[in-house]
Amino acid sequence: MSDDTDRKQQQLKQKLLERLVVLEARTGRITGDLRHESHPVEQDFAEQATQRENEEVLGALDESGRRELDSIRAALARIEAGDYGICRRCRQPISPERLRALPTALECVRCAA
Repeated sequence: MSDDTDRKQQQLKQKLLERLVVLEARTGRITGDLRHESHPVEQDFAEQATQRENEEVLGALDESGRRELDSIRAALARIEAGDYGICRRCRQPISPERLRALPTALECVRCAA
């Protein structure tokens, strides 16, 4: 791997690690909110209904965040294994532009289409 490629990969790794920290904090807060750790369930039934609706939205956000966390962790594992940036279908390099835009990409543009 060239020095330039290695430097770019390290920059992408840092970007992934930063995003990982943000998402872990966010999913932790969402989990706390869903468990009502900082505020109890409302006694008023109308308020409970509103809380339940909010919990549905939080649940969807939590699921989305956890999927992204899984993708980031998998990308970091590929970096450590030395096969980051290789298309899982055609085994050709994924373009640096695509990896900058989508650091968790598993496929090149051609195979993803």
